[in-house]
Amino acid sequence: PGTSLKLPGTSQGGGPSPAVRPVTQSGRPITGFVRPSTQSGRPSTMEQAIRTPRTALTARPITSASGGYVRLGTALFEYIFHHENDIKNALDLAALATEHAQFKDWWWKVQIGKCYYRLGLYREAEKQFKSALKQQDMVDTILYLAKVYLRLDQPVTALNLFKQGLDRFPGEVTLTCGIARIYEEMNNISSAAEYYKDVLKQDNTHVEAIACIGSNHFYSDQPEIALRFYRRLLQMGVYNCQLFNNLGLCCFYAQQYDMTLSSFERALFLAENEEETADVWYNLGHVAVGIGDLNLAYQCFKLTLVNNNDYAEAYNNLAVLEMRKGHIEQARALLQTASSLAPHMYEPHFNFAILSEKVGDLQRSYTAAQKSEEAFPGHVDTQQLIKQLKEHFAML
Repeated sequence: PGTSLKLPGTSQGGGPSPAVRPVTQSGRPITGFVRPSTQSGRPSTMEQAIRTPRTALTARPITSASGGYVRLGTALFEYIFHHENDIKNALDLAALATEHAQFKDWWWKVQIGKCYYRLGLYREAEKQFKSALKQQDMVDTILYLAKVYLRLDQPVTALNLFKQGLDRFPGEVTLTCGIARIYEEMNNISSAAEYYKDVLKQDNTHVEAIACIGSNHFYSDQPEIALRFYRRLLQMGVYNCQLFNNLGLCCFYAQQYDMTLSSFERALFLAENEEETADVWYNLGHVAVGIGDLNLAYQCFKLTLVNNNDYAEAYNNLAVLEMRKGHIEQARALLQTASSLAPHMYEPHFNFAILSEKVGDLQRSYTAAQKSEEAFPGHVDTQQLIKQLKEHFAML
C-alpha cells in the first residue's frame, strides 16, 4: 500500500472507509468524475477487439502536392493511428520517418512511443518518451510518460515525473490534475483535494476538479459544501443526469427536502441510458428508506433492477427489506446474488452472515463473516460476530 494502485492504502491518507464511501472492484474509492482511464474503452477489452483495424484501404490518389510533404507524413500517421486504428502500420511509418530525420525529430519519437503503448510494450514506450523529452520539453510527452508508469503500476514514479514537470511548467493545469488523480486512486483523499484546489486556482472552470472536490465534501459528511460545488457546475452550464442526481442527494442529506424530489425528477428526465436511470431509482430508494416509507423504497429498488439487472447494492437493500418482512428465503437468495455480483462489497457478506446465524446455520455464517472481514477489515460488527461464532465453536 502507498506505492501501488492495486493495493491502495486506506488509513494513511485520511481516506474514508468503505462504510462511508463506496469502492470499486479494485478497492479504490469511487471518484467524483468519470475519466477515460476509469472507462471500459481500454486496450484488451471487448470494445477494443471490436475496433480492430479496418482493412479497406482506399486507392485514392494523394491530392495536391503543394501542401508540403512534411505535413503530409504527419497527417498520414494521424489518419492510420486514429482513424484506421492500424497500430502496426503506423509504427512502421513513424520508425521510417524517425530514421529519415536522423533521430533528431522529437515529434516522431512521441508517435513511436504512442504506438508501443497501444501494443502493450510499455518499457519501449518509456524509452521513446524519455528520448523525446531530452530533445524537447513538452507537457504532452510528460503526460504520455506518466500513463506508461501508471500502466506499469508505478504511481510514485508518475507523481515524481509530474512534480518535475511542474517545476519546468509552473501552474500547468493538466499536470496538477494528473497528480490529484493519482492521489485519489491511491485513496489519499486529503492530498488529492489539495491538488484539485490548486487546479481551481489556475482554472476556476475546471469541471473535473469541481466535481471531485464536491464528492469529497459529500463523503466527508459536508453535504452543504458539496451542494455549493455542484451548483457552481450548474451555473457553468453542465446539465446532465449525474449532476441532478448528486444535487438531489446533497439536498436530501442537507435536509432541503423540497428540492430533493424535483432534482431526482430532472435526473430521470435527463438519463441517457438504463444504467443512469438505475442509479437515480437506487438513490430514490435510499431517500425513501430515510423518510421511513419502506413500501416506496421496495418499489424503487425493484425499478433499479428492472433498469440494471447487475445492481448489487439494490439486491442487498431489497434483501434487508425482505428480512424485515420475515421472508428469509427471498432475502437469502438476494444476498447470494449481491455477493456473487460484487465480491468486493462487505455489506452482502455481513448481512448473509447475520441471516445465517439467526436461522442457526453457523458454518455458512462464519464463512460469510470471514469474506466480509476480507472486504473491510475495520468493520467492528463483523469482528464481533466472528468472535461470537468462534466462542460458540469452542464450546462445541
